Amino acid sequence: MAQHRIYTMIFAGVYPMYLQKVEKKGRTQAELDHVIRWLTGYSQPQLESQIDARTNFEEFFAQAPALNPNRTLITGVICGVRIEEIEDPLMREVRYLDKIVDELAKGRPMEKILRQS
Repeated sequence: MAQHRIYTMIFAGVYPMYLQKVEKKGRTQAELDHVIRWLTGYSQPQLESQIDARTNFEEFFAQAPALNPNRTLITGVICGVRIEEIEDPLMREVRYLDKIVDELAKGRPMEKILRQS
């Protein structure tokens, strides 16, 4: 089976689009980095290193220090597909990231984005 194109996309190439999306809605780079770190377990220096290294999405998630167990609480539709119905584990991780970036851009409170009570 052919590998999905998004897996080979460079995270550093998509990151500025995430940043533009959230800043356009009044959120900050610090907030974006915070939700990415929450999802992946990267520290800020590790996240910056991944960006500098031009890591692709497959490597970005494979090298993530500690994927947050609460990420499975991220549900809903992204790109017309229900996240909880995505069978491919890597695609599901990418869509979790897309969903929390969308939630950040839509002004959702951080406590809800980070699935805190």
